[in-house]
Amino acid sequence: MIKQVFINLPVADLQKSVAFFAALGFSKNPQMSSDTGACIVMSDAIFVMLSTHDGFRNFTPKSICDTKTAVEVLVSLCCENREEVDGLVAKAIASGGSTYDKPEDLGFMYSHSFVDLDGHGWGLFCVRET
Repeated sequence: MIKQVFINLPVADLQKSVAFFAALGFSKNPQMSSDTGACIVMSDAIFVMLSTHDGFRNFTPKSICDTKTAVEVLVSLCCENREEVDGLVAKAIASGGSTYDKPEDLGFMYSHSFVDLDGHGWGLFCVRET
């Protein structure tokens, strides 16, 4: 059984990206961080490994996606409630991120999204209890 998820993402400016995620309320694990990478703790089971482009190239022979013109991945996170979804999107925008859509309320689920400083897409949603 899988116990944890580590999402690995290349970033142009490691310090700016760490500050961006800190502004969203996430912490950095210093034991799993270095000059070329930082471990962002999202929960007990979800971690984002931010790596400089040079550091990221140690993990794959493929080229790094230009997120200005292409999508490499969309990461979706399940939040506690609508307020958490809206709050994280607002913090992301205030910290230099952006959004490309409007919130969507489907009755059973509420969602919105943001794009971080490096163009990675983050979908946020909450499911209503029935």
